[in-house]
Amino acid sequence: MVEPNVASAETTVTSGKTLRRGRSLLLPALLEIQTRDGFISEWAIRMISSELEVPLAEIYGAIEFYDLLTTQQTARKVIRYCTSTICEHAGSRQELTAVCQQLGAKPGTPTENGEYLVGEIQCLGLCDHAPAALVDGNLVANAKASKLDHWLGTNAGSPGYRLGGDARWITSSVGKATPTDLEAYLATGGYHALATALAQSPQSVIDTIKASGLVGRGGAAFPTGLKWEGAAQADGFPKFIVINADESEVGTFKDRILLENDPYSILEGMTIAAYAVGATQGIIYVRGEYQHAQQILSQAIIHAGEAGYLGENICNSGHHFTVQLFSGAGAYICGEETALFESIEGKRGFPRIKPPFPTTHGLFGKPTVVNNVETICNIPVILRKGPEDYRTVGTAKSPGMKLFCVSGDVMQPGVIETPFGITLRELIENWAGGLRDQRTLQAVLMGGAAGAFLTPDQLDIRMTFEDLAALDLSLGSGAVMVFDDTRDLRQILLSVAHFFAHESCGKCYPCQLGTQRQLEILRRIANHTPRVGDIERLQDIGWTMSDSSLCGLGQTAAMAVMSAMDHWPELFLNDLAASDELKL
Repeated sequence: MVEPNVASAETTVTSGKTLRRGRSLLLPALLEIQTRDGFISEWAIRMISSELEVPLAEIYGAIEFYDLLTTQQTARKVIRYCTSTICEHAGSRQELTAVCQQLGAKPGTPTENGEYLVGEIQCLGLCDHAPAALVDGNLVANAKASKLDHWLGTNAGSPGYRLGGDARWITSSVGKATPTDLEAYLATGGYHALATALAQSPQSVIDTIKASGLVGRGGAAFPTGLKWEGAAQADGFPKFIVINADESEVGTFKDRILLENDPYSILEGMTIAAYAVGATQGIIYVRGEYQHAQQILSQAIIHAGEAGYLGENICNSGHHFTVQLFSGAGAYICGEETALFESIEGKRGFPRIKPPFPTTHGLFGKPTVVNNVETICNIPVILRKGPEDYRTVGTAKSPGMKLFCVSGDVMQPGVIETPFGITLRELIENWAGGLRDQRTLQAVLMGGAAGAFLTPDQLDIRMTFEDLAALDLSLGSGAVMVFDDTRDLRQILLSVAHFFAHESCGKCYPCQLGTQRQLEILRRIANHTPRVGDIERLQDIGWTMSDSSLCGLGQTAAMAVMSAMDHWPELFLNDLAASDELKL
């Protein structure tokens, strides 16, 4: 048996010195063995425990926590079909069954010859290419069973994308050249923003970002400049810049396109942020399912370091900044910033109680800035244009451009870059080509699985933080999931409930129990056999999770269900239920 090479996990791509040894190498070591052997043996676990001085129980706990890790022997080729909302409604479960029939497999069980294993996985960030699959770490678009022989041998590569919109600020480099071609990036103005930043004081850079009005694009919409300022003023060293590229929200795929096609904008934005807050170390935490994106970023980090844009004395400025790529292992909760810290530190991805906040006590207890991929790609744009020019598009409270991910029953699903203020109608009808087969719109799920529904009579709402907030809605990550009149909304809600029940980390009881009870009730409703009082039960569960869950997962797990109860209470009743139940 080959000995697990724990030391090699430390070679995770970095532009300078490695972040640190010890427990933070746990997840990289486990992922390396999982990739090499297809599972993690007891012998390998004991070796890792001895080398890293991590208790066996905690290693087993980590393996159990992450979807991409297992102690069970799998197969030489593992096929995982996405069964989240958009892919499920594109027929992923039927395709999974058809593939199993072709290969002589049972779902979730290796074939007798050990050649294949076919199972399920949650959203893969390919909602614009549904149904999607993951084959040995490679993303497969439009994974139809009828073309199994073709895509089964697919090597790592980009599944492609469609960009729409009437301007290209954030995505200006996408599709223009080979993503890792640094010279091409420089030729189009790349790293001019960094030069502009280095010619100013760090506080001046922060003031520029504050003046731009930029807020986070990952869902929380916290003012970016204020976050940077908090970390800059915090005591403690070293300070960290962490890019949250754990894009796992159902219906969201914008960050994947930036990661795969514009890595230098991410690195440039990170380096500017590091200079502004006094950080010397950066980490890009990329979800484990995005293997191609990780390869692109790895090459870009090396090239940027060789050219002097990362590492020691960047551009002769006296500023030092190294960047390390860190792979997740399949856990939606790690998109929550403190759970992400726990993962990097070699633990289960449980969220932390706040306060203290990351800007003072973040990664390894040090001041940390966490920015989303789309957020950090705005930084070079702002430094090149200046905050006044940046604010010439969008609205006063939602300035700049936004990437929307439109999927579902539209003619042209894809990422649409447009100024804030566009209406939902324009987004769907003008840029996504309208509904397929000239169908009638039934509903739009805004913000992903953690979002809420909009109805056809709300199509003229402007896509801004303030307009949606006025209706107690959230823009979220910018996911726009469109459903026509042929879709069963009960099944959509069941899919959402299944997602949250699967992804709940289990740390707090309101979420752990609430997501399970919500799933049970919605399963009855999807089968048209609800019980009297199920509406009240769902409301109680929803309010409890929203008010008392530890993190955003539990706080938003019932949002889609609660909004559906407001819009379509009849969905939650048995056909023979008493009519006065609708009044509840």
